[in-house]
Amino acid sequence: MRLAEAEKVLRAIRSGDVDAVVVAGQQGSQVFTLQGAEHAYRVLIESMNEGALTLTHRKTIIYANQCFARMVKCPLEQVLGGSFRRFLSSEDWIALRSLLKQPDKSGSKTQVLLKARDGSQLPVQISIRALPKNGSHSAVFGMVVTDMTEAQRTGELLRGLSHRVVEAQEAERGRVALELHDNITQHLCAILFRLQVLVNGFSTRDGPAKGEAIKLYEMLGQTAEEVERISRNLRPGVLDLLGLAAVLRKTITEFADLTGVSVKLSGLRLVARLPADTELALYRILQEALRNVEQHARARHVAVRLRQQSVSVQLVVNDDGIGFDPDHHTAGRQGKSGLGLLGMRERASYVGGTLTIKSVRHVGTEIEVRIPLSAGSEWANRG
Repeated sequence: MRLAEAEKVLRAIRSGDVDAVVVAGQQGSQVFTLQGAEHAYRVLIESMNEGALTLTHRKTIIYANQCFARMVKCPLEQVLGGSFRRFLSSEDWIALRSLLKQPDKSGSKTQVLLKARDGSQLPVQISIRALPKNGSHSAVFGMVVTDMTEAQRTGELLRGLSHRVVEAQEAERGRVALELHDNITQHLCAILFRLQVLVNGFSTRDGPAKGEAIKLYEMLGQTAEEVERISRNLRPGVLDLLGLAAVLRKTITEFADLTGVSVKLSGLRLVARLPADTELALYRILQEALRNVEQHARARHVAVRLRQQSVSVQLVVNDDGIGFDPDHHTAGRQGKSGLGLLGMRERASYVGGTLTIKSVRHVGTEIEVRIPLSAGSEWANRG
């Protein structure tokens, strides 16, 4: 008889025929009203592909739709009247509770693992909004729970694609660098040698012709040096031979000579070689950061700092340029190389790191990269 009555009550709640739930507690039964939950809105919420809940200030669930019940693999009647805490780990609950204590008026979001009744876990995003307080027992929080399984799978696929693009890009850079070094540079050097022979063959009576030959020799020498510089930037052999510190010093020196911008380098106290992919990522990010300074920042001074922090490596690039809005002007900071800010983030992500950009207009920009080092790496152990 009681089971039949319970099922009748649940059907009434689902259909919107009642607007209250009685929850038994230590202080006796309490009645929670579902104010404003008209039948039409309930039908809409039940048709959602996302979980929807309302909670009291004690985090008691007084309303949940069938989608949320399916997420936690629990009958709806066992969801209603219970605490939301039972569906989260202790760590996720602490993070969520801090948001609930000071809910943002415009809504807050967090990602957690939802614990189902069978022990499985579901990655979800919880959107929280404070509801109007119309009474001491009214619902005070509204939640929308979104299944992030597909989004995470898509993100992993995109990261995998991005990593393959980076690998292909580096392979192509290496091929072009090798072609420049082994073919173009050698041909230019051969022409320089022949031109030097020609210059030496001119007599004093061939003054104008000899002068032109000398100018041509100098121009060709500068061209050979520029081709060699481009080859080094495409794939610096010194990075493999001498490590990151040597490459950073040379890159910064070339940048200062080329642009006239003052660059201060600090923190290059590496006790051991970093992993090859980490060194390459940091080098490419510095290249793009300096390219952005040259093309966009209008800076007079740049500070570059590389240092170890616990089991991670940190690269920070500061400039005193015009600054920009990282959220709205990303496209404007894209370098001609095609990397830009997005590419820098992908480079950091490729080796498990993060890139943070802070910029204030007319003050300058700071780009910070943090890359974790594996516990078994030589550098991490020495740090």
